[in-house]
Amino acid sequence: MLKKERHQFIMDKFKEADKVNTIDLALELEISEDTIRRDFNELHNKGLIEKVYGGAFLVKDKSRNIFDINIVNEDKKIIVGQKALSFLREGQVIIMTGGTTNLSFCKLIPIDFSATIYTYSLPIAMQLSQHPNIELIFIGGKLQKNAMVTVGIDVVQVLSKIKADVCFIGVSSLDVNQGLTEMGYEVSIIKKEMINASDKIIVLATSDKINGKMPHKVCGLDRIDAIVTELSPTSPRIKNFADAGARLF
Repeated sequence: MLKKERHQFIMDKFKEADKVNTIDLALELEISEDTIRRDFNELHNKGLIEKVYGGAFLVKDKSRNIFDINIVNEDKKIIVGQKALSFLREGQVIIMTGGTTNLSFCKLIPIDFSATIYTYSLPIAMQLSQHPNIELIFIGGKLQKNAMVTVGIDVVQVLSKIKADVCFIGVSSLDVNQGLTEMGYEVSIIKKEMINASDKIIVLATSDKINGKMPHKVCGLDRIDAIVTELSPTSPRIKNFADAGARLF
């Protein structure tokens, strides 16, 4: 099968399922996993699919308006954001990571709230720019267009000079044994710096990010001060975190 035909075959697979698995696809086509990964890379670079650990998702139609971002599981993320509001204090110095859970949280912040907020996320910076009493510092660097966050040594250097009261950190995956992990190496390094720069670490995560792992470790569970999900803290789905001593909200 030619590469062009493989690419079409892969895109057709998304008509059957939301996620295509690397191993399953390699077995079906009787080719190596490396070949599938290269195909995924090319389709990802064309903006057709979103690579994740072990496979890929189809990229849905994107709005041309940066403010009109499609938020999956928005109802759950609003619950997370409402809970997270209790950690805000007037005058705080805050570091805010990217992601749609944090974006949902930012949309709930009272318009008259006063704080200094650092972020490397362009959508979050644009959302917070509507708050007149927030001193907003956007950390510039190389833009990772897919996630709309900045990466690189410039971001790391800025973070190394910050002393923040709290970091609200979105996650790709959170596990009792592995802690917080990320798919991308560059983002994992930046999140480590954000954690090092902050007195408290508040993880905002919907339950689909719980009990999984990605290739690059950010921090252990012991470094996290609170985990905020849409679930009840007594939910059996996160009992293992409670048993490990995590503070759940």
